[in-house]
Amino acid sequence: MPQPPAPGPEGTRPPDEVPGPGAPDDGPGPQPADDGPGPGPAGDLAIETRGLTKAYRGGQLAVDDLDLAVPRGSIFGFLGPNGSGKTTTIRMLMGLIEASAGSARVLGQPMPAAGRRVLPKVGALIEGPALYGFLSGRDNLRRFDAADPYADPRTRTARVGRALERVGLAAAAGKKARAYSLGMKQRLGLAAALLQPRELLVLDEPTNGLDPQGMREIRALIRALAADGTTVFLSSHLLDEIEQVCTHAAVMARGRLITQGTVAALSATVLDSRGHGRLTVTTPDTADTVRVLKEHGLTGLQAADDRVTGELPSADAAMGTSGGGAPPDLADLNAALVHAGVRVRGFGTERASLEDIFVQLTGEGFDVAG
Repeated sequence: MPQPPAPGPEGTRPPDEVPGPGAPDDGPGPQPADDGPGPGPAGDLAIETRGLTKAYRGGQLAVDDLDLAVPRGSIFGFLGPNGSGKTTTIRMLMGLIEASAGSARVLGQPMPAAGRRVLPKVGALIEGPALYGFLSGRDNLRRFDAADPYADPRTRTARVGRALERVGLAAAAGKKARAYSLGMKQRLGLAAALLQPRELLVLDEPTNGLDPQGMREIRALIRALAADGTTVFLSSHLLDEIEQVCTHAAVMARGRLITQGTVAALSATVLDSRGHGRLTVTTPDTADTVRVLKEHGLTGLQAADDRVTGELPSADAAMGTSGGGAPPDLADLNAALVHAGVRVRGFGTERASLEDIFVQLTGEGFDVAG
């Protein structure tokens, strides 16, 4: 990313740079007229879109007829491979680009028409932060804070210090931003989004460039923010990241919404569609385990090292087996293994992962380079 030009007087920002989180932007021209004072919060949704579409030259649809519903107070995972339309959607929600069709409401108000009222309540980190490389991390935050007309300059130093502490950059606050690693720059961008209390936090690939410890710290911070009542909208192509922190999720592929709902409900849907789940047995006696489980109607059996997995049959699939038409009871399966002399060291069912959900819904693997 090219370095921004030297800053002007206090309170200005680099030309063509995305405004600091919470700082309203006049945009490329006159803003659409507001529809009056505007309603209060619309129901329990922090973000709602209806038929949201973005088409580029040549008719390419980056986002195609998107209906999204993000509950207030949730940690909402926006899941999809790179190139699936996630960042384009976020940019439309924040009023950074214009939609080709459809509508979007953020915190109950129409965007981009109500941007001046909405954006001060939103913190955002989109496509990585734009930083002054020749300024320290602390001074970058001071400049972001000065661009916010709602920020009290008398409490700026304390506010910047708290944000640096929250993202683990207090010790590196005096270092020039050009010397920051990619992970440190991500942290600094997140700190900028946290300078003021926010009702909504929009994060696009927030753990990009972080080491495993840094990822854990950012995930813990996201959980803490949600516990305080902030809605977190988290875009990522990392399945584990969303699975570990999110309460709700939406799956995008090739610009279209495939499904959305609670993570638990999405997992249950996949389990129901493929049977009663997948059994995992840890044992040194894998060959005997496969034989016994096959006799009891399990399918798709796989053995690797000391682990055997297999699909539990549904009630319909169990017809004609030794179970007399009913799926095998887990306790009975365990007893059968022990009776056959299998040394069982671990036994249980797996819930569907987000990778299972994606493959089940799209019929293809999760290609992060797509």
